[in-house]
Amino acid sequence: MNDMLVKLYDLPEDAALAVPKDESVQLRRAMAPDKLRVVEWVKEHSGRSAAGECDVCFSHTPISCFLATRGKEILGYACYDATAPDFFGPTRVLDEEQGSGIGKALLLRSLAAMRAEGYAYAVIGGVGPQEFYAKCVGATLIPGSNPGVYRDFLGGMRE
Repeated sequence: MNDMLVKLYDLPEDAALAVPKDESVQLRRAMAPDKLRVVEWVKEHSGRSAAGECDVCFSHTPISCFLATRGKEILGYACYDATAPDFFGPTRVLDEEQGSGIGKALLLRSLAAMRAEGYAYAVIGGVGPQEFYAKCVGATLIPGSNPGVYRDFLGGMRE
């Protein structure tokens, strides 16, 4: 899977305020007391490697993980600066919640946070849904980026 590049300076000014269509869904930055629950959820829904990446986000200040919740239920998450600085991901939204704007809102909130922290560009590592990222934020493929930064870890490509 290739990486993609996003120009953070081209994001909409209100990207940090992005919200999903469903008003019952709350988006927020994760907090330290959320760590074990969130990392376990990520492991269950995204796999062991993504859980390792998410765990790292809780050692940053501010924590580099955003959550989408409905009440106490986690619906999705998005991380940045996990495996490498200036990288977006991993991210996931429950299958039954996809298409509701949660993924786009998590993406925009994360990229806006990266822009606020001084990054001009973001790399989306090991992209699955290329069309989604191209449409939402104008991401473009980085030639020769497969397998990229993930080539040397114990599991091979993301598991």
